[in-house]
Amino acid sequence: MISAFFEFENGRIKKIYANSKYPCNQSGNVFFDSKLVPNLSFADEMPKKLECLHAVVAFRPSHIFVSRDVLGGKPIYYSSEGLSSFKSLLEDPKKVLPGEILKIDYSGQLIERKRFSFEEVFKKEQIDLEEAKERILKCLGNEKVKNACIAFSGGIDSSLLASIYDLPLIAVTASKKEEEMIISSAKKISREVEVLKISEDQVLDSLPKIAEIIEENSFLQLSIAIPLYFAFEFAKKLGFSEIILGQGADELFGGYKRYEMANERELEDLLIRDLAEIGEKNLVRDSKLSYKSEIKLVLPYLNWEVIKIAISIPAREKVKKVNGRIVRKFFLREMAKDLLPEEIVWREKKAIQYSTGIAKILRRLFSRTTKAHGF
Repeated sequence: MISAFFEFENGRIKKIYANSKYPCNQSGNVFFDSKLVPNLSFADEMPKKLECLHAVVAFRPSHIFVSRDVLGGKPIYYSSEGLSSFKSLLEDPKKVLPGEILKIDYSGQLIERKRFSFEEVFKKEQIDLEEAKERILKCLGNEKVKNACIAFSGGIDSSLLASIYDLPLIAVTASKKEEEMIISSAKKISREVEVLKISEDQVLDSLPKIAEIIEENSFLQLSIAIPLYFAFEFAKKLGFSEIILGQGADELFGGYKRYEMANERELEDLLIRDLAEIGEKNLVRDSKLSYKSEIKLVLPYLNWEVIKIAISIPAREKVKKVNGRIVRKFFLREMAKDLLPEEIVWREKKAIQYSTGIAKILRRLFSRTTKAHGF
C-alpha cells in the first residue's frame, strides 16, 4: 500500500510522512504500485505512456503528482491531509478516477486535473485471428515472476496459465465437490495442487475483517473477496510472495452469462464497458486484499498488449453458437485446444463465489440475520 500524510505550518505542508509497503515500491520520491518503474519525463501523459495497471505518487519540487491507470486497477485516494490506497485512512477522501492525473501544490490545493479515456489508451486494430492466438499466448507468458504460485480453479482461465507457467498451483474452496474437481483437473494436466478447504465458521469469522479491508459490504463483493482473501493468506503461509490470477479473461473473451443474451453490436459495447469498469468492480477489491496480505498480484490477461489484441477480436468469435449451444469464451477455448485436455477446454465453470460455495454460506448467514431482526 501507499500512504502519505501531511503536516501543515502556516498554510503550507511542512512535513510529509510517506511510505510504501510491499507489493508497492519506492524509488526516491516516487511511490508506486506498478510492474514497471514510472518515468516522470512523461508524467503529463502517464495513463497513456505507462502501459500497465498502476497507482503513482511522486513528490516533485513544485507539486505532488498522482496518476492512476485507465482501467482503475490500483486504488488511490486523496484529501487535504494526505493520500492513501485505503480511503478509511483519510478524512473526507476523494477518489483519483481511472485514467486521471492530479497535481496538488504544497498548500494542499488541487491545481491541475486531467483524465484520459479508455479509447485514448486502447485502440482497435485490424487483426488476423490465427496471428492473434499466437500473439496472445506469447504475451501471456511474458510476465516476470519470482517466488510465485498460480490460483487454480480448474477452469479454462487458470488452466491455460498453468500450462504456460511451470509454477505451483494452489486453490481455496468451501465445497467438497469443487475440491474434487480441482484435484481431478490438476491431474489431467499432470500437475498437483495444494487445496485449502475452509469451513463455514472460518468464512463467517473472516467477514468483518474482509469487509474492513475491501471497504465494501455488498453481498457480491464479499462473496468474491472471501475466497481471494483465503487464497492470498494461504499463498503467504506456503512461502510465496506473488500469486498469478486469471482476472480479466471474462471481460476480454466473453465469459459472463449475461453476454449470451446480447446481439453482436450490444456484445461489442458490453465487453468494452465491462473492461473499462474492471478496476472499480473487481481489481480495487483484489488490490486492497493483496496490500493487507502483502502479496503481489500478477495478472497476465491484463497485460496491455493482450488487451489491445483482445479488443480487436470480433465479439462473434468470443460468444458463439456451436452445435446449437452458446459457448462463452469461444476464442480463448480455441486458443487453448493444443495446450489442454478437451474436457478442461470446453467445460463451463461457475463464478468463483458459486463454485467455492461461499455465496451459499453467505446467503444462510444473511437469512439468519434477517430472521433474527424480524424481517
